[in-house]
Amino acid sequence: MSKYDIIIAGSGLGGLECAAILSKEGYNVCVLEKNVLFGGCLQTYKRKGHLLDTGIHYIGSLDDGQIMNQYFKYFGIIDKLKMKRLDTDSFDTIFYKNKIYNYAVGHDNFADTLSNSFPHERENLKSYVSALKEVGRLIDIDTLKKGIIAQNGMKYFYASAANTIADTVNDETLKNVLAATSMLYGGIENMSTFYHHAMINNSYIESPYRFMDGTMQIADRLIEVIRTNGGTVLNNKEITRLIVTDNEVTAAEVNNEEIFEADHFISNIHPKRTLEILDKSRYIKNAYISRINALPNSFGIFTLYLVMKPNTYPYINSNYYVHGTDNVWYNHDSSRNKVNNALLCFQCNNNSNYTDVISVMSCMYMSELKEWEHTSVGKRGNDYITFKKDYSNKLLEFLKTKGFDFTDKVESMYTTTPLSYRDYTGTPYGSAYGIIKDYKFPEIGFISTKTKLKNLYFTGQNMNVHGALGVTLTAMFTCSDFVGQEYLAKKVGNA
Repeated sequence: MSKYDIIIAGSGLGGLECAAILSKEGYNVCVLEKNVLFGGCLQTYKRKGHLLDTGIHYIGSLDDGQIMNQYFKYFGIIDKLKMKRLDTDSFDTIFYKNKIYNYAVGHDNFADTLSNSFPHERENLKSYVSALKEVGRLIDIDTLKKGIIAQNGMKYFYASAANTIADTVNDETLKNVLAATSMLYGGIENMSTFYHHAMINNSYIESPYRFMDGTMQIADRLIEVIRTNGGTVLNNKEITRLIVTDNEVTAAEVNNEEIFEADHFISNIHPKRTLEILDKSRYIKNAYISRINALPNSFGIFTLYLVMKPNTYPYINSNYYVHGTDNVWYNHDSSRNKVNNALLCFQCNNNSNYTDVISVMSCMYMSELKEWEHTSVGKRGNDYITFKKDYSNKLLEFLKTKGFDFTDKVESMYTTTPLSYRDYTGTPYGSAYGIIKDYKFPEIGFISTKTKLKNLYFTGQNMNVHGALGVTLTAMFTCSDFVGQEYLAKKVGNA
């Protein structure tokens, strides 16, 4: 039996950031990870010597003086990360209606670049980027220095992303071009908030970075910080039960046998899954459990990894969002028989002019995998293998019609589906972005970092905004329950 101040369930970015913050504050923390690899969606795994990134493919706001740079500086890892800034004039390239539109770094540059294609929308584009900046200022370094993690942005949660774009610009094509990266935040046309759209897009416009040699390095560096501060990080330790006595969690049962005790527990696991392993308690009402279980989750991602033959495909320092229909938002009714969207990211693992891995991602709902929903990793059968192969071929054919021809350049292919997300990260329905925030009823989707049990807390992407930025903000809110928001915000802001 082991005893700690704080046990953290799950070693995704949020869990590791909480452990890093609290270990720096003197708490004896222990992170328990069910998988072999740490990092959650930061995981990078190897196939025949090639590194494959699983979830996070690029991060924004990493220039000096910007918010993610400040957080990583506070953690003490910013100078230890191998990163590459994406192209200034085209960090994201949008393929829409067989034309190309570039997203440029810097708010003025972003507006000016798109104005070249939409000169009649120049002033509206300036208004659009001003709105993005306004949302971004809610969490900037000056805000931290005032002792605040994030200023109130509820009016942006009540605003529809799609409707705000439509109210800001007039050109129908431009409306879709500005919404074309909705895959970044699990964007759904009739639900997504402008807060999510603006916070994430603003971050990338500030400064987009790709990680050389995989995103796993973020997890590795955070683990070094935690262990240097006396913390413990363990893999192959799945929490199978959270033991409750009266109104607090007293211990975590691990792998159905070991017992780990702590004074406090933080779950970086999806709230639905957390409640499933939590002992019944009169303090956790059935109405609360029903509400959590009923909250809709975002779509998942099908990822095709193309391992390229040496020196056959140039490294491209941009991301490509490729759309095959007039509407760039992904709909639940989309059929698996047709591929209509894809995101291409080119991994940079060295200074070569050629890429060795191209990650191709396409939106996918678990309903498209219904016949295998009760299977586990490695035991899904030949039909599943055939499905993945067929879908990969459809994806490649779709890209070929848009000018991306990888014929005779691919050495090998690997795939993951929402089932992979479900089984490795414990995310219900294989959702890539967790619980959806609906602008019509945003409060319903809000989950407090505090629970009704006095020593159980939540963290992770389901609380606030998705992605590295949102998860980091939530980790701050979770940890402020222990050390105080003003103290923590100022400490990070002045790091």
